[in-house]
Amino acid sequence: MTSDDPVTDQISGADRAVRAAVDRLAAAQESRKPCAPVRDLIGTDDLTAAYAVQQGLVQRRLADGARVVGRKIGATSEAVQRQLGVDQPDFGYLLDDMDVSHGARAGGGAISMRTLVQPRVEAEVAFVLARDIDPADGADITLDLVREAVDVALPSLEIVDSRIAGWDIGFTDTVADNASSGLFVVGDQGRSLEELVPREVTMELLINGEVLSSGTGAACLGDPLEALRWLAVQAHRFGDPLRAGHLVLSGALGAFVPFAAGDSVEARISGFPPLNVQFEE
Repeated sequence: MTSDDPVTDQISGADRAVRAAVDRLAAAQESRKPCAPVRDLIGTDDLTAAYAVQQGLVQRRLADGARVVGRKIGATSEAVQRQLGVDQPDFGYLLDDMDVSHGARAGGGAISMRTLVQPRVEAEVAFVLARDIDPADGADITLDLVREAVDVALPSLEIVDSRIAGWDIGFTDTVADNASSGLFVVGDQGRSLEELVPREVTMELLINGEVLSSGTGAACLGDPLEALRWLAVQAHRFGDPLRAGHLVLSGALGAFVPFAAGDSVEARISGFPPLNVQFEE
């Protein structure tokens, strides 16, 4: 049944599509059974709808007790863009229940894969912010402003995941699915930007001692700090600016790779100690 106002009908239809996409992705996460893409519901180019789905998923998790601790940037390297079949970066939210760093670093045993559906892993430079990036006077968010907001850089592993069967994703699918996020690990030995030039780092990602991915800081939108600036602009536009204390995963330095229970994963990012983790079912 429809109203006499076609605009109202269109808006309510869009809302129903967003809710249906949220329900589909949430059910896939809960069951660990991949679902069909959501582009049949929200289209292939409606980023407003895609980010609305993302917000719906995040709000459900916050209602269940999770807490936002930062953001992630996805599809920053050409290698990952080719793997995903997309041509631009996106962003998602980091929640406290995605952070498995402490157990991995403290010898707390292997990281459980029980919440994951179709995981892959990638190595990144992460940043912790010392101050908000929220220029009240409408000033441009420049690279210098972003650099001044960084407290420390850290090595990180992002365990990306997709609730969509076979990673059959278009851009709106991955945006809706919280930028294909899963879990993350960050090291505990930070470097200031006086000690480290992020665009100059080199990276090797090893699975069971074999190098399966490599890259450089320059592969991440030319500079991980430029990726951070891009995110700061997007976050400000969406009305949810980056805040002091937030952790930001700036994006992969090379291709992501699959792994399985029992595997040992190591990220070697120059300027940092190696980051090693184990996985178990």
